[in-house]
Amino acid sequence: MHMNPFSLPSDYPRIKRVKSFQELMTTPFANGVNALCWERTLEGDFGEVVNTLKIEDGIVSLDEAQLLARPVSAAGRIAIEHMLKDHRLLQDHALDPVLNCIRSYPREENPGIVPTDVYSFHADSATIETDTCLCTYYGAPSEGLRNEEAQRRVDIPEIQSRLRNSFVGNDDEFREYLRENCYDLHYAALPFTKPFSFGLGNLWRIAVDYPGCPVPPCIHRAPENMAGSSPRLLLIS
Repeated sequence: MHMNPFSLPSDYPRIKRVKSFQELMTTPFANGVNALCWERTLEGDFGEVVNTLKIEDGIVSLDEAQLLARPVSAAGRIAIEHMLKDHRLLQDHALDPVLNCIRSYPREENPGIVPTDVYSFHADSATIETDTCLCTYYGAPSEGLRNEEAQRRVDIPEIQSRLRNSFVGNDDEFREYLRENCYDLHYAALPFTKPFSFGLGNLWRIAVDYPGCPVPPCIHRAPENMAGSSPRLLLIS
């Protein structure tokens, strides 16, 4: 079973293709580029691996022992080796990757003025220089949004007005309130825009919002859970 990579947006200069893991990890974010993609076509039956896990709900983290114990065919074994190899590559690069099988992420029981779950377009953030690596092997891939086609939800006049009406304090305290609740990290797509897919099998490294980052953060989200959709196999660090 072959998984073909998607076609990267050819007209979007913030995404750069790379040809190896080494290039993925060593290419600096610069000149506006905030997403690096190692496009790959991976052999193996990732769906068979998912079927052996029988995930009914939520998220299950997978370790090497669990994966190697899966009762799968040779094609399933190839898929497992791909995932474990990527996991080791990131570990060897002093990262802390996690392999997850995801049926659904937690949703806010009572969504507030600004949604803050992973189904909302958002930027990852950190207090120190870092980035996010991720790969979807099976299921619906992550989605990205061009920075030029996104607006921070807190900058939308109606939303900002509602937030200010619900908060008592000065401007500095209001900005801190937005940061503490991660409201300033979530984005809305402008009208008539279309997200792009991260594709299956592609290993990405995307820019994070941290002090001094030379480029804007990459805006992305988890795909919506569609009725009857398959669980996702996701590697993230």
